[in-house]
Amino acid sequence: MPEIDHEFVEKILAGDRRAIARAISSVENRDAAAVPMLRELFPKAGRARVVGLTGSPGAGKSTLVEKLAVEYRRRGARVGILAVDPTSPFSGGAILGDRVRMQSLAHDAGVYIRSMATRGQLGGLAPTTQDAVTVLDAAGCEIILIETVGVGQDEVEVARLADVTVLLLVPGLGDDIQTFKAGVMEIADIYAINKADREGADRVEQEVTAMLSLATRPDGWRPPIIKTVATTGQGITDLVETLNEFYAFSEKNNVTGVRRREHWRSRLLDLLRQTLFERAVAGPLLDGSLDRQVADLLSHQRDPHQIVEEIIAALLPGSANCQAALSLSRGVVRIHHLGIAVESLRRAVPIFQKLLGKAPEAEETVAEQQVRVAAFRLGDSCLELLESTDGDSPIARFIAQRGQGIHHVALTVADLPKTLRKLESDGVRLIDRQPRVGAGDEHIAFLHPSSTAGVLIELIEERWR
Repeated sequence: MPEIDHEFVEKILAGDRRAIARAISSVENRDAAAVPMLRELFPKAGRARVVGLTGSPGAGKSTLVEKLAVEYRRRGARVGILAVDPTSPFSGGAILGDRVRMQSLAHDAGVYIRSMATRGQLGGLAPTTQDAVTVLDAAGCEIILIETVGVGQDEVEVARLADVTVLLLVPGLGDDIQTFKAGVMEIADIYAINKADREGADRVEQEVTAMLSLATRPDGWRPPIIKTVATTGQGITDLVETLNEFYAFSEKNNVTGVRRREHWRSRLLDLLRQTLFERAVAGPLLDGSLDRQVADLLSHQRDPHQIVEEIIAALLPGSANCQAALSLSRGVVRIHHLGIAVESLRRAVPIFQKLLGKAPEAEETVAEQQVRVAAFRLGDSCLELLESTDGDSPIARFIAQRGQGIHHVALTVADLPKTLRKLESDGVRLIDRQPRVGAGDEHIAFLHPSSTAGVLIELIEERWR
């Protein structure tokens, strides 16, 4: 991984406009230096208020964003604007229409405007919008306005990123409410009827009011309707005040906290999908095999699902066998704990306590298995030290034959009886054909080492809460 350019990062944190521009270009182009840079910037972010503005093309989003930025600047806030434009079919970049329409802000040092290309991304945002928000947030922008590309009712991605979402509606575009009802109408926190000086604005307001009367939001917020005329600035002050009211409501009712938790959960999953895909492409697909696999599909020698399974197996060795052997009705297989046979807990516990920097979280005796257990939690897994309570117990025999050391690996499964039946039907030798109660009152079963490469495997039924 490239070394971090600390001088460059300091310039970004100081609000240097050229450094900010380079940083956003770096994340858009997926440069190798972008990830370590974002790693340095992320702890400095998280303070900005992120406002998403969406609506159909021609609703006046760019003009409204411009007037909002002017009002926030009048109140002393530093503003960042991310205007998502359609992708140019020639250069692959943004067409920059929004930046052209915001020229009145171009010479304000307290405003940073950036046009970003969708690059084929659905949902109205660019793929790296979140990273651009991180850069602007760390650079000191207190308000970040995100203007979506304006493509229609599927443009809901902004609601996952923004702290508050404003939907622009305008009179004169036909049956507005029916057009949007199934999509962005459901994610708006504030409705702005722009171009309210036109005929039909009152009708749009009545339709939105009627729609809102039919549904109650789980968080208790009733989205207000603000009339604006962005070209003259009418209603902009009211819109800013309404945004402040929503922030106050969100802080009191933890709406923002819940949204950010869900956002970062989605963000992690998106990054995981992206990273796994890129590694798959960088490995099994770039050696010329993709063309051969396409040829197999054209001749119907193999089906696409079979090919994908083979690619995943090549990317994650052993994953296919593991999935087949431990088929789950829900959830995923994970390591529950590692069992280590020791001659004496009194001697072993202090050693591991020093090594791990913590005391065992639990110690108990499991009479059925003739063992005393000391468990150290390590993240989502545990390390269990096992001391025999009887000279003829399994642990005692293990130590007599092999000495102290790793005794077994415990894996969780969602449905233990179902998993045991499946394993037995696949020819796996079982020590326990039916689950029994183990330490912590867990339902457990053991697989014979002869079927698992000489390793004793304990299966534990996952407890779902």
